[in-house]
Amino acid sequence: MKKSKPATQAPATARRRNAAATREAILTSARQAFARAGYDGAGVREIAAGAGVTAMLVNRYFGSKEQLFAEVIAATSATPTILTQQNLTSSRLGETIATTLVDITRTEDTPLEGFLIMLHSASSKRAAEIGREQIENGHQKVMAAALSGDLAPQRAALVLSLVAGFQVMRQMVGLSALAEAEPTDLIKILAPLFQQLIDGEPPGDDKSRAS
Repeated sequence: MKKSKPATQAPATARRRNAAATREAILTSARQAFARAGYDGAGVREIAAGAGVTAMLVNRYFGSKEQLFAEVIAATSATPTILTQQNLTSSRLGETIATTLVDITRTEDTPLEGFLIMLHSASSKRAAEIGREQIENGHQKVMAAALSGDLAPQRAALVLSLVAGFQVMRQMVGLSALAEAEPTDLIKILAPLFQQLIDGEPPGDDKSRAS
């Protein structure tokens, strides 16, 4: 009687590669779901279906929907569009930020995924908490580190607020004064606003307060 050969086990490298691919598929599906429906509107089953796996597997890889959302936000923050190292070393940072912002908010273009995720998830208290933590430890920290002088965290937060508000009004709401404006005109207005926040307190401000 011939003995059956034991089943050949897949190499460990193949298992790791499959696990990495599965994890990436879940993250990709989650990013799309959160961008489309926000934290509350996207369900684990929907995310699992988009990745071609079960909801149980999603929880196995990420533990919970909250942890999955946190990883998605972290991943989108890891590849900045405006606060790149190249942009932050610009000698005319205000103009650089303004130019990049106007370029990425063209009305005919799809809004950035990370922006849509935060916008559609802001009404969720838990999602807002997760987003705030990621922003404070990510974009705000990076922006503040590029500034000198007093109130750097506050000025950095105002830069981010101006960026987000402009994105909403121009690309989501489609405010005609912004959506139909010449890009050069918008850059001309925005650049000094950003530069003032970057430079900090305007010269002569102490004198004006003293008088």
